[in-house]
Amino acid sequence: MSLQSEIMAAMKTAMKEKNQTALAALRAVKAEILLVKTASSSDEELTEEQEIKILSKMVKQRKDSAAIFLEQKREDLAQPELEQAKVISQFLPEALSEEEIEKVVVMTIDKVGAEGMKDMGKVMGIVSKELAGQADGKTISTIVKAKLMA
Repeated sequence: MSLQSEIMAAMKTAMKEKNQTALAALRAVKAEILLVKTASSSDEELTEEQEIKILSKMVKQRKDSAAIFLEQKREDLAQPELEQAKVISQFLPEALSEEEIEKVVVMTIDKVGAEGMKDMGKVMGIVSKELAGQADGKTISTIVKAKLMA
């Protein structure tokens, strides 16, 4: 089942349940997919990698917005953003734990032969591609920094 058909099925369910938060999140996903498809001006389906990238970006946007709202003590605005991020996240692959991310980072450092912070870009590029949709960039970056500085 393609992501678009999964989104449509989830939208129907959200409509039946009158879940406005889920419906708003799913409509945003559908709109973003349509924008990407029309921007590439081809009738081809999006690859799984492109879909994951879109969903990850949308989850990150909502979490960032929620963080800003919470800094401003606006829980009433932060809560819907977090709920939408949760709805969108259900279409992403299972997130990895920090230990699992750390294993991948260590293997990549060994494979690339990274020796310090000057090699951070190389390591980040490889690990980010490998763990697309399974880990956020901030977590990967923190772990890579810790390992390269050790």
